Amino acid sequence: MKISELLNPQAIGADLKASSKDAVLTELTEALLAVAPTLRRDEVLQVLQERERLGSTGIGDGVAIPHGKLKGIPELMLAFGRSVSGVDFESMDGQPAHLFFLLIAPEESVGVHLKTLARISKLLKDADVRQKMLDADDAEQIYQLICEREE
Repeated sequence: MKISELLNPQAIGADLKASSKDAVLTELTEALLAVAPTLRRDEVLQVLQERERLGSTGIGDGVAIPHGKLKGIPELMLAFGRSVSGVDFESMDGQPAHLFFLLIAPEESVGVHLKTLARISKLLKDADVRQKMLDADDAEQIYQLICEREE
């Protein structure tokens, strides 16, 4: 399954205001709730914060992929956020994160969850893609870039 098929363009925050890790998680959760209003905000945040306590999902190169699993959701859900100024996400390379993919998967999923994490990592390993995402004018341009890269 493609990232562009899982990511609703309305769940893209092109200008995150957050200045802390917890605030990023909250803003990304709000973006997800905009397209999945049946999710419970507190449950999503709890799952994400528990995962972060195990170790930061900041993978370096200005990228973080906060993720977790939730009971009772029918399918994997994604949100995306961009912070132009960057946020300390305790990333492996010590650099601020600018690009965030939030991934919430059904509790029983294994394969799709891991494949999606791998797809996101592969997409964002490309320095050109990261730069174009940072330079994009708005959420629509970010979504179009993802679509183009997946073709």
